[in-house]
Amino acid sequence: MRTEHVRIEGRVQGVGYRAWTRRTALSLGLTGWVRNRRDGSVEAVFQGPAEAVDTMIARCRRGPEMSDVSQVLLLEVEAGTFTGFEQRETA
Repeated sequence: MRTEHVRIEGRVQGVGYRAWTRRTALSLGLTGWVRNRRDGSVEAVFQGPAEAVDTMIARCRRGPEMSDVSQVLLLEVEAGTFTGFEQRETA
């Protein structure tokens, strides 16, 4: 089990990035959450098998079709275990 906390920067709001992230994470069997940040970035936590987490992070670097990702930053990992994958309110 691996957990990664990421911030995705670039044109990632207003392009369906959160919904895409949730769908993609669920398709990989991951748990966690995703939300917009007031600074224009998107933040997410992915938890699951290491290979699936790596795949998710690689996909985040491309994002959905209308996005333009400039970088994906790994942040300090949030403690805890997650069930499901939720789309949270903007923080």
